[in-house]
Amino acid sequence: MLSTPRWSTGWNVLRLVGALLIVAAIVAQASRTVGGAVDGHRDVATTVVNFFSFFTVLSNAGSVVVLAIAGIRGLTARGRSAAEPYGLAVALACVATYMTVTGIVYNLLLRGIALPQGQTVPWSNEVLHVVGPLLLVADVFLGPRPRQLPWRAVLYVLVFPLAWVAYTLIRGPLVTNPLTDAAWWYPYPFLDPHQMGGYGGVVPYVIGIAVALSAVAAGVVAVRRRRGAVDGQSG
Repeated sequence: MLSTPRWSTGWNVLRLVGALLIVAAIVAQASRTVGGAVDGHRDVATTVVNFFSFFTVLSNAGSVVVLAIAGIRGLTARGRSAAEPYGLAVALACVATYMTVTGIVYNLLLRGIALPQGQTVPWSNEVLHVVGPLLLVADVFLGPRPRQLPWRAVLYVLVFPLAWVAYTLIRGPLVTNPLTDAAWWYPYPFLDPHQMGGYGGVVPYVIGIAVALSAVAAGVVAVRRRRGAVDGQSG
């Protein structure tokens, strides 16, 4: 059933609908956050950069791009009968991993904690942390015409998160928090050495997230290898 043209068409429409929903959620939260900065006479440029420094926002934004490309391609005549290009398959594995970890980390560690990004839009928050991740997880198991990936794809998936952690820890002490005027800003409490008793308190969380990312990435690649083999779509 998952390889039929009807399923492919329906799923790719769902990908596009999901991308539009995530865009709406990002725009809604960004508007609330920037609007709050304007009303509070806070630094708007820093607020915007901070907003797009959240792993959640970046993961969702990346998902929009990848889902849109996959959905549009999947609705073309050629896309219905051919496996995904290798680059698109890797991109889908990346955003599936990032969104899965986003959902896990938020719902286990951050739900109920007021993040320093202005007033949260409730429905947007649920889309970015629950609906979006569930869609990407479902895409791993139900997406049409999956291409097999080599195990080295796990390393490709880890490039962006590692770069993001480095960016976050380097930028953090260089930015003044627009909300509190503190001489630092970090997107999440567990990456803030001032809240974790120094970098020694941050390191275990970074290691834990790296392990989680690696495990999820390996799981995503494993599912793709199995499904691609069944469907005859080699890497």
